[in-house]
Amino acid sequence: MHAISHNPQFPSPADPAAAARLHEDFAAIGPAQRRFAATPAGRAMLDCLGGNAPYLADMACRESDCLMRTLKAGPDAALARALENLRTLPLTASRRQLAAQLREAKRQAALAIAIADIGGLWRLPKITAALSDFAEAACRAATRHLLLSLHEAGQIALPYPQDPERDSGFTMLALGKLGARELNYSSDIDLVLFFDPQSPVYDEDAQPIMARLARDFTGLLATRDADGYVFRVDLRLRPDPSATPPVMALPAALAYYESQGRTWERAAFSKARPIAGDIAMGEAFLAAIRPFIWRKNLDFAAISDIHDMKRQIDAGHNSPGLLGRDIKRGQGGIREIEFIVQTLSLVWGGQDKQLRILATLDALPALVKAGHLPAAVARTLAADYRQLRRVEHRLQMIADRQTHTLPATEDALNAFITFLGDTNFRRDFPRLLARVHRHFLAFFDAGEDASPHSRIDPGTEGPPPAAFTARVHQLGFTGDQHIAERLRAWSGGQVPALRSERARDLLENILPPLLAVLGEQPEPDKVFAHFDTLLSRQRAGVQLLSLFQRNPAVLRRMAAVLGAAPALAEHLAEDPHALEALLSPTARFAAPKPVLRHLLRDADDLEDAVALTRHFVRREEFHLSVATLEGRMDADESGRLRSNLAAAALGALLPRVLAQHQARYGKVPRGAFAVVAMGKAGSGEMLAGSDLDLMLIYDHAPMETAPTPYFVRLANALTTALTARGPEGPLYHVDMRLRPSGNHGPVAVSLSSFRRYQATDAWTWERLALTRARVLAATPGFAAKVTAEIITALSRPDSPAKIRADTVSMRDRIAADLPPHGPFDIKTIPGGMLEVNFIAAALQLIHGPRAPELFHANTADALRALAGAGHLPQGEAQALLAADHLWRSVQGINRITGLSDRAHTVPPAMQIPLLRATRAPNWEALREAMAQAAFNVKNCFEMYINQGVAT
Repeated sequence: MHAISHNPQFPSPADPAAAARLHEDFAAIGPAQRRFAATPAGRAMLDCLGGNAPYLADMACRESDCLMRTLKAGPDAALARALENLRTLPLTASRRQLAAQLREAKRQAALAIAIADIGGLWRLPKITAALSDFAEAACRAATRHLLLSLHEAGQIALPYPQDPERDSGFTMLALGKLGARELNYSSDIDLVLFFDPQSPVYDEDAQPIMARLARDFTGLLATRDADGYVFRVDLRLRPDPSATPPVMALPAALAYYESQGRTWERAAFSKARPIAGDIAMGEAFLAAIRPFIWRKNLDFAAISDIHDMKRQIDAGHNSPGLLGRDIKRGQGGIREIEFIVQTLSLVWGGQDKQLRILATLDALPALVKAGHLPAAVARTLAADYRQLRRVEHRLQMIADRQTHTLPATEDALNAFITFLGDTNFRRDFPRLLARVHRHFLAFFDAGEDASPHSRIDPGTEGPPPAAFTARVHQLGFTGDQHIAERLRAWSGGQVPALRSERARDLLENILPPLLAVLGEQPEPDKVFAHFDTLLSRQRAGVQLLSLFQRNPAVLRRMAAVLGAAPALAEHLAEDPHALEALLSPTARFAAPKPVLRHLLRDADDLEDAVALTRHFVRREEFHLSVATLEGRMDADESGRLRSNLAAAALGALLPRVLAQHQARYGKVPRGAFAVVAMGKAGSGEMLAGSDLDLMLIYDHAPMETAPTPYFVRLANALTTALTARGPEGPLYHVDMRLRPSGNHGPVAVSLSSFRRYQATDAWTWERLALTRARVLAATPGFAAKVTAEIITALSRPDSPAKIRADTVSMRDRIAADLPPHGPFDIKTIPGGMLEVNFIAAALQLIHGPRAPELFHANTADALRALAGAGHLPQGEAQALLAADHLWRSVQGINRITGLSDRAHTVPPAMQIPLLRATRAPNWEALREAMAQAAFNVKNCFEMYINQGVAT
């Protein structure tokens, strides 16, 4: 027997007299009912149903067998039986039989689901899914019957009358709660109906027939008779419902959504799914309007639009206190949670398919995972949503009314609280509503209309008013005349982005906080100029200004970027969609390989693939630079991610370059090709703007004539793809001077030539560079071969004295030819980055031949391995590791901010990210740390390389 009979958890009756009447009426039905009413579980169930919900009490008597079946076998079995009765209803059943069966199944399903809900047997997702499953089954049963009726009347010609829905050219889409499979207990069902007039099922003028189908369908489900009703049906979510037929022709619907669809319709269709009729046709329709629903570019104007929708809904639904409180539309209600989730999904779902989730509770953790919602907020909203829906269901169970309003009198509210079984409701529920509304305000109401006293008026012409000058000086600006001129140009619509009235209204609202944020930067006038450039280059401003109005944190972060990094400011001006990098500071960086694989799936040719890859890499580079600038990512992580990004780009493009090359020149037997990176790309330490130091290696089957020209052309094709300039510049700058024989050798070398050269002819400086070599991309199976040859080449025994002498000679030659320009020429200063790399590389060449596990392309990994093997004392190793990290941190920030190697002073705006990246408490402490690091590196170089005292 099901646990419901052993552990009843039903609330007490609010009306004991009504409960007693149900006992009497139920027992009078028959002996089985009397025995049921005498059991403890039966008594508790009847007390609860009869004493709290007249609707459930009536169903308990009308469906007593279902009630007892639910007690004995559980609600799952009772619901399954009701659904099965609908699915197996003969197609030959009459309209009257179908209507009666639908209503009986509705009563049984509603009773079983109510018991599961009230008794705490099912969680909310299962409750709402069960209600939705029944609604879907009812819609399908009615659709099958009506389509077949039209077929038998000769008005349509179904291809499969025995399966009327199949290829019927008619589809039914569920929106709203049914679409999301989170239907409430007494809900309307929101449907949109389409038919394909080009289908052979329909004659030329089928519209009147389909209108009759819609009327008959609504009547079957919504008409109330002696058996009750099934569902109220709402067909008004179709385009312009007052002027369009209830079943729209598919071409007209597609044309509408592709050209005229509005934000509320995007929100509605974000929860759409086909539930009846031709399911494949419904799915194809949703696929066709997917670009309308899920915008490819971030759409922050949707936030304002949905907020306006919420304001309209709020009108008349914000009763104070609990009496008469609307828990759906009122403040802190169900809609506020749904609007938060739905808006975030609409804004981000165009770029992230993982966020196109129908159900609210499923969407919340996905938004957390994607970094768009704090985990604690999502957990709170989920718990509050479950409680709100629980209260909603109880309200609707009382009389089967689509109500969301708490009782309006104290006595009725007390009775409802008894039914709810929550003795703390009066204390806890107002707190819940207030908590939800706070989250809603935090999301939607940031940047509300500026108050009149905060407005900034530059005047219409001539010198700006004294009040304006005083205000902008107070904010930190000095160029009040220039700022006044630009503000006049903005408000006058002289900037393309501000030609629309809506854009200018948005600007007026955000201008005070905008100028305040820009004024907080170390050099506010320069930041204002960068923002003016950004705004002036936009074709439309509503999206951008909506973003700033609804997310002031983005405004502050953007101002910091504009102030500290001119190159990033220029990138923002060219591509405002790059602002997404500022939206989710907690977002994780996705693995680039699968993203690129998906992105290039529809590339038409190599040129298209290169352009898509270039745009993707530039976008990710910007994200990485912002994260580094803001101190959210250190030099180790950013270097690794940038290097992985380069590897993903090469790995994505190499097969396409090779395919085009083979189509033009044919294939070489057992041809193989590898892209080997050295320098920072090979070591996993890439910085913003790092070149790719590449060596290209090939192999092939033994041949009479070596196919060198074939692979040289392939190498040139690859480098051309990498260096081809687009609007964002080239994908990468490529340097191939580290290949065997340098600029005098071929751009690609055979594996055998590489082996011979490294064995006999390679200079020490080439072998030092080779310690940082790594295969980034290769044809299948070839990477392992090339990696093995690199280790073999590095393992070539050589005189430690010669290695040290050559390393010192190279260091001294670079110092003479490329003297440091200033203290921030981190690479070449004495004790700088170059000497750290030389120490790690030389010690690997000295000790690695006897222990190949010491070879690591990454400098820090190599230093740790050398220390672990006893070739570097731990103290010196830690000093070198600290210096290596410091130099890469400083150089990384300098690359992002554009600080010249020749700089002797650093502007204040650029000092802030340097201190953040190096964790130095102040500027003097950073200079001292740099001096100490250089001293430590010089000592280590002298001790272990120049003097040759390493063991």
